[in-house]
Amino acid sequence: MIDRYSRPEMAALWTMEARFQAWLDVELAVCEAWTKLGVIPAADMAVIRAKAGFDVDRILEVEEKTRHDVIAFLTAVEEKVGESARFIHLGCTSSDIVDTANAVLLARAGKMILADIDKVLAVLKDMAFAHKDLLCMGRTHGIHAEPTSFGLKMAGFHAEFARHKERFAAAVEDVRVGKISGAVGTYAHLSPELEAHACELLGLAVDPVSTQIIQRDRHAHFFTSLALLGGGVERLCTELRHLQRTEVLEVEEGFSKGQKGSSAMPHKKNPISAENLCGLSRLLRTNAIASMENMPLWHERDISHSSVERVIMPDSTILADYILNRLAGLLKNLRVIPENMARNLEGSFGLFYSQRVLVGLLDLGLPRQKAYEMVQAPAMRSWDTRRPFKDEVLNDPQIREHLSLETLERLFDPCYYLRYVNAIFERVFGQGQE
Repeated sequence: MIDRYSRPEMAALWTMEARFQAWLDVELAVCEAWTKLGVIPAADMAVIRAKAGFDVDRILEVEEKTRHDVIAFLTAVEEKVGESARFIHLGCTSSDIVDTANAVLLARAGKMILADIDKVLAVLKDMAFAHKDLLCMGRTHGIHAEPTSFGLKMAGFHAEFARHKERFAAAVEDVRVGKISGAVGTYAHLSPELEAHACELLGLAVDPVSTQIIQRDRHAHFFTSLALLGGGVERLCTELRHLQRTEVLEVEEGFSKGQKGSSAMPHKKNPISAENLCGLSRLLRTNAIASMENMPLWHERDISHSSVERVIMPDSTILADYILNRLAGLLKNLRVIPENMARNLEGSFGLFYSQRVLVGLLDLGLPRQKAYEMVQAPAMRSWDTRRPFKDEVLNDPQIREHLSLETLERLFDPCYYLRYVNAIFERVFGQGQE
């Protein structure tokens, strides 16, 4: 991933040096397991522990000749260890090392991303409670529907991101498995006991049955969970972008001193963070497709998945980390504009009360279609004449025949739309969570 969208801690996890170190950690864990089983003498294991290391430039130099990165890596390690290196990689095939190391790296990346999701959840919760009773217009098809509260909007996003966290946590656990089962997975030169020891040292579970590789449905689960997370980010950011439109302007991204919005127009303040996050989220979904394409490999394995994973493992995890941290910052610095929400509520002349009037007539026993037509007539007049819907209703003889002034005042009370907000919040956050 390019530096522009990389944060140091996550990017450091995927450097070439970090990748080779993960390979070395797996090789050492296998050696420790062999030692525990009595195969590697203690003296040789002590040498391996003391001397095992690598030089990245040397690995790349050897790979130019061998055209095989694991062999190049082993050559570089063997040169540092000396004679005791004969025990390194004993009984293993390349995928034992690479797949198990990738599980270690993905688990570490997953832990960071889960912490990132927690940051977003914390900000969304704060916003939800801060604006729990702030009325704003709810929209369907982009058109005024009925009022909601801005806090309720944020509570909805909090509930979604909690689901994203749950799904991704399960995916991290699914991919947190190692395999030290040898060529085609039969343990011909290894043993399940050795595999269990090595994986335990690495903090991994054991894949119950592997071929020469860990099957890629696990990885697809990981990357599709990130894709769904990206979809949630784009849904939230799309909402913020719509709400920042000049005609709406119910929220506005933070705009720092010295910031510029346009090279041509000095007045511009654009939703650039939300737009950026929408774009980057699409990359998460694109990479998920590649991860699913990696599932159907030939027989016990081929390496068509390998080239894909060299790209999507670092790119998707680095992107997810960047996206979530930028989103948390966007939300923390978001300017919420209550006066514009109030203005927009009145922008459709109170037509959102139409269902309240309809239900009021239905409560009196009128047939639904007749009541609907009775309310639709003044609603259309209100829209055409730009007169308040309430005035049209008060002057409509058909409706006034059934609904008193006192009843109509009750039906036009905006607080009605907030009556179950507390109940919804209890379902999302639990009782006593404010």
